[in-house]
Amino acid sequence: MGFLAFLLLGLIAGAIAKAILPGKQAGGWIATLLLGVVGAMLGGWLGGMIFGVDLQGFFSISTWLLAIGGSLIVLLIYGLITGRSRQA
Repeated sequence: MGFLAFLLLGLIAGAIAKAILPGKQAGGWIATLLLGVVGAMLGGWLGGMIFGVDLQGFFSISTWLLAIGGSLIVLLIYGLITGRSRQA
């Protein structure tokens, strides 16, 4: 998968993850892109470690599920970190 396709995948996966999570998350499109790309990388790494699946192609369903799952994990962690820092 090319670099631009990976960025597009991360942006869309991050936006879907933000739509799935309840509540209001901080960050705009740049934060969504960064968290989505990090989430896609995390999802690909976890998928390779646990299930033996890798980020194959842009239109592969396993690629999208791993990227969205990784983005959900990253957004949850990001929400915990930023939620605590605002209260302090």
